[in-house]
Amino acid sequence: MSKTYGYVRVSSRDQNEERQLVVMKQLKVSPRNIYIDKESGKDFARPAYQRMLKKVRSNDLLYVKSIDRLGRNYTEILEQWRILTKVKKIDICVIDMPLLDTRRGKDLMGTFLADLVLQILSFVAENERNLIRQRQAEGIAAAKERGVKFGRPEDPLPENFFEVCRRWQSGEINKTEASNELHMPLSTFYYKVKKLEDCPEKWHEKMNI
Repeated sequence: MSKTYGYVRVSSRDQNEERQLVVMKQLKVSPRNIYIDKESGKDFARPAYQRMLKKVRSNDLLYVKSIDRLGRNYTEILEQWRILTKVKKIDICVIDMPLLDTRRGKDLMGTFLADLVLQILSFVAENERNLIRQRQAEGIAAAKERGVKFGRPEDPLPENFFEVCRRWQSGEINKTEASNELHMPLSTFYYKVKKLEDCPEKWHEKMNI
């Protein structure tokens, strides 16, 4: 006996999947047959999706709210659609796009139209993802130009940092001894020195060169 499934995806854990769940409830999809991922749509390496893929059988029906909830990678959407419909032999209904309902129009013209719509919507989904990433990158770049700093602020230098550096440069102590005295990893010591050396005026002033 065939079963009905629903697949729900949001991009991050702070996004709400409630709207998609309401639609699944209206379609009378059993809650135990609804698979939810809170993952990016860049690929299909998602735990709930993979569990669902193993569960579905021939003649089952899968509901998804829109094609971008299935994924946002053009090539992989087409491949997963092929796996679901040709290998698993299930039906798929994309709720927001009636033409993407494999229960309808199984003749040549219906299949052609569905394939065409699928390719267009898959391209749009990936293109939108790329535009979002581009806007994010542009926003970050603009913020950096305004002096906005991202990430955790760096810890202040130890009070004896330049004194230890002078002793290290004079050969009085080696680099390991210098980092130990400053209570910082050797890689951090090198990073701090290199960053200061990239500002020669400040470095020379502090080192009394």
